[in-house]
Amino acid sequence: MKQQIKTTEAIFPMPVLLISTFNEDGSVDVMNAAWGTMLERDMVALNLTETHKTVQNIKARKGFVIHLADAKHVVEADWFGVVSGSKEPKKFEKSGMTFVKSELVDAPIINELPVAIECEFVEYQSDETGLGVIGKVVRTSVEEANLKDGRVDIDSLEAIAFDPYTHGYYKVGGRVGEAFRDGLKLK
Repeated sequence: MKQQIKTTEAIFPMPVLLISTFNEDGSVDVMNAAWGTMLERDMVALNLTETHKTVQNIKARKGFVIHLADAKHVVEADWFGVVSGSKEPKKFEKSGMTFVKSELVDAPIINELPVAIECEFVEYQSDETGLGVIGKVVRTSVEEANLKDGRVDIDSLEAIAFDPYTHGYYKVGGRVGEAFRDGLKLK
């Protein structure tokens, strides 16, 4: 029997996304954001308020990179969520991570993270049903070590998800079925 629990602010588990931008002075800003999704094959939405330094940077620089956080970097990922770049100017440097500038958008790509989704800023929606930052994906890249036969090897990514009920991070992995095929067994 199901028991009613307190509703939280999100559907869970949620992907842990690290959004990287450049600050006004060219230094790197990264925030931890679990509220992001695909709108279409090449469009993303990040449900973020304009008060975030990262959103201000996205609007000013017109570009950003979404990274999937992984289990190897859970400490750094959490750091990017608990410390504000507005209050800690050396936030990225203190993480020990490194970056290269994207060739396609005005934003940094974090070297240590396995997936980078480079995006151009499209618009910011701020009405009561708005999603926040809308971006167009211009390139997705994955470390070669995380590819198998030209496709992403999900288990090797060790991507993490956030549980808003327990405030825990959990590793995503272990294939349990075949999409678009297993359901046909009931036909």
